[in-house]
Amino acid sequence: MTFSANELRHFIIRETLKELGDWSLDRENLLLGTAAQESGLGQNLKEGRLAGIYHISPAAHRAVWDKYLINQPELASTIRGLAGQRSFLKDPNGELISNLKYATAIAWLIYKRTDKELPQRSSLEDLARFWHRHFHTRASGQIEDFVISFRGMVLSTPSLVA
Repeated sequence: MTFSANELRHFIIRETLKELGDWSLDRENLLLGTAAQESGLGQNLKEGRLAGIYHISPAAHRAVWDKYLINQPELASTIRGLAGQRSFLKDPNGELISNLKYATAIAWLIYKRTDKELPQRSSLEDLARFWHRHFHTRASGQIEDFVISFRGMVLSTPSLVA
């Protein structure tokens, strides 16, 4: 299940960030780059315990709920509304694979809960550094890998217009 960068950008990432009241082009590009780096835009949805287009670990997923959303009931309700009613209760980590908007929201909250601001008008290198510092406790690659993935999978997409 691979996606074009444009489809992922316009139909999933942008819509999810807008629903959360957190849209910006830089944030959109950060999540698009994260998906490109982590799973090749969906070419590899599961790697060990990492799941979905953003390769989120069960521990990171749980930490978003237990350490961040627990103090924000309104946002928690919005995020819960993105999840499947029954599937979330049966297998919450499965939602990271099968539900792109939910996975996108969780990926964004992994970044947001750090309380670090993404620089405005971020360069590709800024996005890569932000990913490297804040997405995984142990990065799944180097800053250069993110840049290469973004250039190869996102910038090479025809008619990439924000």
